[in-house]
Amino acid sequence: MGDNYGYQGYSNANYGGQNANNNGGGFMSGSQQGSQDSPNGQKVYGQESLRPVTIKQILDATQAHSDAEFKIDGSEVTQVSLVGQISTISPRATNIVYKIDDGTGTLEIQQWINSDMEEGATKPIALEGQYLHVWGRIKGLQNKRTVSSQMLRPVADFNEVTYHLLEATAIHLYFTRGPPEGATVKAEGGNGMFVDNNGGGNVGAAQGQAAGKKLPAKTSAIARKVYHLLQEAPQNNEGLHVQNIASQLGMQANDVFKAGDELLGDGVIYTTVDDETWAVLEY
Repeated sequence: MGDNYGYQGYSNANYGGQNANNNGGGFMSGSQQGSQDSPNGQKVYGQESLRPVTIKQILDATQAHSDAEFKIDGSEVTQVSLVGQISTISPRATNIVYKIDDGTGTLEIQQWINSDMEEGATKPIALEGQYLHVWGRIKGLQNKRTVSSQMLRPVADFNEVTYHLLEATAIHLYFTRGPPEGATVKAEGGNGMFVDNNGGGNVGAAQGQAAGKKLPAKTSAIARKVYHLLQEAPQNNEGLHVQNIASQLGMQANDVFKAGDELLGDGVIYTTVDDETWAVLEY
């Protein structure tokens, strides 16, 4: 992937700006949310990640128990995006079911309908044979996987299909094999996402290589991942936003904030356009 390896393309879902239907199903528009357990045991959705995937990855996703989030490549996923060709459309009283195929498998997409929706919004937005871009949550019921979505739109340019599959592949390789050769950072115990060619190693020996600067030995593993991403991900002069970082690393935003505070305190990154956008301090 070279210098473009950073998969920043899915840092913002752009749900609301591309003619996506934005109704029903409890999936909030334009936000990246996550799940946390509230005191009464119910799930409360806060900050969460968004990951582009293939249908096969959804079908192969693991779940520790029925209330747990799904995991892909060992990393928790809360919201996913996928692209596929529509094979059938089944309008129903409470939802519209699109069955799509992306070449790796087939999957049903459920778009929920609210009673207060405008009349046009209750009709299918695409035709059979067209490609559909979907954002939603993986659902599992009786060993059947579906995606519950209210954010979907037809694909107008086939390059979007190719880009999505390449992006999903790049992220899969990132989580399963680590960053590209020459861009690795040691991880705690040598078993993390960022492992050097020698394996093993420890956090105390890990170091970032931006501008030749070493991270302090006390830097946590999460902070090192954040720092490494800030080094390697393609970005403009403004750096990367917290939500962008959380999306790309598959982390909760709260953990990214803690890592950022640590790196800011060590003077190795700095805030740019606001307190939630960071860049590596090069000197």
